[in-house]
Amino acid sequence: MDAVLRSLVEAGGGVVTRARALEVVPPWTLRRAYRIGWLRRVLPAVYVDGSLLAGPESASVLARVTPEVARRAALAYADGRAALSALTALDVYGLRPQPAGEPVYLDVPAGTGLRSRESLVVRHRRAFAAEPPHVVVRRGVPLVRLEEALVRSWSLLPEESRIGPVVRAVNDRLTTGHRLRGALAPKTTGRAALSALIDRLDAGCRSPLEIWGHDRVFTGPDLPVLMRQVRVRVGRRTMYLDLFAEQERVDIELDGASSHGDTRQREIDLRRDALLATVGILVVRFSHRRLVREPDEVRRETLAILAGRRR
Repeated sequence: MDAVLRSLVEAGGGVVTRARALEVVPPWTLRRAYRIGWLRRVLPAVYVDGSLLAGPESASVLARVTPEVARRAALAYADGRAALSALTALDVYGLRPQPAGEPVYLDVPAGTGLRSRESLVVRHRRAFAAEPPHVVVRRGVPLVRLEEALVRSWSLLPEESRIGPVVRAVNDRLTTGHRLRGALAPKTTGRAALSALIDRLDAGCRSPLEIWGHDRVFTGPDLPVLMRQVRVRVGRRTMYLDLFAEQERVDIELDGASSHGDTRQREIDLRRDALLATVGILVVRFSHRRLVREPDEVRRETLAILAGRRR
């Protein structure tokens, strides 16, 4: 490849537009680079370094580069008129890695003339501009606001994968239930289920397992009100209790599937439980397996323990 053109492509992270290339090289240089495969056209007037392509040739060029290169190419195609959205935005926010081959999602103002292509989904929005306050910049790229990305992604993800990014965003204090609810439009696909999840998060649930327990095990008239994520300080240590029965001084901890067999985590849990015992709090732990497979038995045990503590 021409040295000047090569340096330009490298400076663009493997991406160059026709307009930018013609600022530094004559048209025949660009045509030759394309003809012999040094550059591959990925979108109209947008090229990528041919050496970056991987995967089956039957796939679109945009699907054969890494998600990061695909994002650069899509933004180059939009030429400052778009922001990454939906699943693509979640990747940049660090909430869900976007696998290679998944479409790039862009939001653009209505009337831009940009349109969806193979492996590129363009959504036209009224009263939208690719600038603040509609857009924020993270890692050097424009993104729709996090709440909009989460709401839009809800219906795009498989049902079993929807909860994770929302829960993590709230847990990491990137957003709140109030702000998420404000991003829900009346015709949002899956609005009822997402609204129910936000209610669970507002109630203090902080993991998919806690949400499972909230909905199926630890609710009902025969149980006392269990407070969630209660802050307790013992000596110099601050801890948060999953489910706390204040009158009975019982902390119910829900251990995730990943903690099974983790001896280091087990040692940490034992020390924590012993510390809570010094202030009269009994810790009861239920594994992910038991909670999911034996919810009725877990409920019966919980009721018996609470009754015993009252006597």
